Amino acid sequence: MTDGDRRDPRGRGYRQRSAGPRGSAARPSRSGSAGATRRPATVRVATSASGSRPVRIGDPQTRQRIVTLVTLVILAVFAARLVVIQGVNSSELSSAALENRLATSTIEPVRADIVDRNGVVMATSAQRYHVFVDQTELKGFQRIENKQVIAEGPLDAAEILAPILGVEESELAADLVGDKTFQYIAKYVTPEVWALIDAERITGIDREPVTERMYPNGDVGGNVVGFVGGRDDRQGVDWGLAGVEAAFEDELLGTPGSLTYESDARGGTVIPTGVLEEEAAVPGSTVQLTLDRDIQFYAQQALEDALEVNGGSQGIVLVQDVETGEFLAVADSGAVDPNDPGATDAAARGSRAVEDIFEPGSTAKVITMAAALEEGIATPTSRYIAPYQYTTDNNQTFKDSHAHEDQKLTLSGVLVTSSNTGTIQVGEDLTEAQRHQYLEAFGFGSPTNVGLPTEVGGILHPWQQWDGRTKWAVLYGQGVATTALQTSQVYQTIANGGVRLQPSVVKGYETAEDVFIVRDTDEPRRVVSEETADQLMLMLEDVTESGTGGLAKIDGYRVAGKTGTAEAADETGALNRLVSSFVGVAPADDPRIVVSVIVWDPKSSIWGGEVAAPVFKDVTTFALQALRVPPSGPREEMYPTTWE
Repeated sequence: MTDGDRRDPRGRGYRQRSAGPRGSAARPSRSGSAGATRRPATVRVATSASGSRPVRIGDPQTRQRIVTLVTLVILAVFAARLVVIQGVNSSELSSAALENRLATSTIEPVRADIVDRNGVVMATSAQRYHVFVDQTELKGFQRIENKQVIAEGPLDAAEILAPILGVEESELAADLVGDKTFQYIAKYVTPEVWALIDAERITGIDREPVTERMYPNGDVGGNVVGFVGGRDDRQGVDWGLAGVEAAFEDELLGTPGSLTYESDARGGTVIPTGVLEEEAAVPGSTVQLTLDRDIQFYAQQALEDALEVNGGSQGIVLVQDVETGEFLAVADSGAVDPNDPGATDAAARGSRAVEDIFEPGSTAKVITMAAALEEGIATPTSRYIAPYQYTTDNNQTFKDSHAHEDQKLTLSGVLVTSSNTGTIQVGEDLTEAQRHQYLEAFGFGSPTNVGLPTEVGGILHPWQQWDGRTKWAVLYGQGVATTALQTSQVYQTIANGGVRLQPSVVKGYETAEDVFIVRDTDEPRRVVSEETADQLMLMLEDVTESGTGGLAKIDGYRVAGKTGTAEAADETGALNRLVSSFVGVAPADDPRIVVSVIVWDPKSSIWGGEVAAPVFKDVTTFALQALRVPPSGPREEMYPTTWE
């Protein structure tokens, strides 16, 4: 090794110096020659014994060119993407962004009113507020006057609000103290009360607008009007659960609207200049009942008074318009108050007039008489011998209610005295199919579609299923079961000249545009001829003149009707209950109303003429006066009831 050679201290071989004198290696000028190009130095590194290869040191300008090229490519990609966003997809993306900022809330329509036939409000919805507190905000409440704090925090807030809400201060304070962001402190407060609360400007106190269903007449017509409440399958507490409120839910509710608005990213603040679109809610239609509030009130009161006297467990009074089929009163004892339905047993919140069934008993004998007259097998003066006990050709024995000698009765006399044995003899000339035909034609066995959701159709089995006794018992109102409405319908048909009308408790609906829509009802149906109906009316009038319904007579008015005593099932299904009834028409010479009185389990007497007829007289007298029905004309001569 010469002095010109030195080992690389990193041990990678040798580094050569130029051959000049030591330390005098040629160096380029600091300033360099004009036009001279600086070259990278070339060195040789020994790689093997056989030779060496040249190595170039990296050029900074090349690196800069590469970085610049890559940067331009990236910028070109971003620019292209920006062109797509701003140009090609701008509308789509803008719509998507707007969609994310839009919120929609439902505008619930106010539930419409229910009114009686004269426009008296029976159910209405009023604006109310639920008042709530953010307890965390209320902690910062302060009231300052003259630069002094005179009230602060939840305890002072309770002292201020308690008198307004009518609650104890300590009770209210318990709801105001805590860390909840939402806590109700009062519900259904009136707008006037909320105005007083709002005027106090207490931090953290706010309100939630709601509606409250109100029933100004309490339990008057409560079982027909029904009530509202919560449902498991829907939100809110304003859904019809009974009566007309449930049956005509769609008409009362109307159609919800919507409010679409643009809000900030958190969805809590409405952007004032943003989108704001409102689709107004369509109000529901006011439902007009056929009931007359005053007649309904009187019928309910008369019924309750009668039950106290006769000891009955429950009762029904109906007042029906002969010419329209509309019910002016549907009175159930123990009627529910829709303002507080929970105070009434669940089983009694509906209407017994359409739910409870019973054997109509003697009130249904008029159907047998109608069939005999219509089929031409008898006249009002046809003659029969009615014993106390009578045995049919299939060895079925029937009795009258009282023991007596054989009676020589006309067809009219059979009805007037309410003879079971005489009625069976009348029916012997009717086939079983004919008996069923007339029971069905008068409405037995099918719901009347009166307009109440819980109505049942009663029981009328096909005549082919009647046993040897039932085929006779149906002639005097046993072996079948009816509702009070169905019984009333029989007498409406007779009083209306033999034409049966669909009964109803709803006249129609008045829309928000003040258009009245009459409720659709079935076409009138002729059941018997006008002649048959007139004959029956005169026969029924004699029931009150000389028969079992004497206590139903009204001074100045001719009255036709029929008493009844029959059986009803108890909770086990056994016929262990008694039902006393009277169904009548007034005035008999120009029929205007049918009034039915049904009493279960009377203690003073079991006979309809003694239990129900007096209630009929009371209610009918009031109704005739309320309707301003003129007194009757002269009485007609009655059919003979006996013969010699």
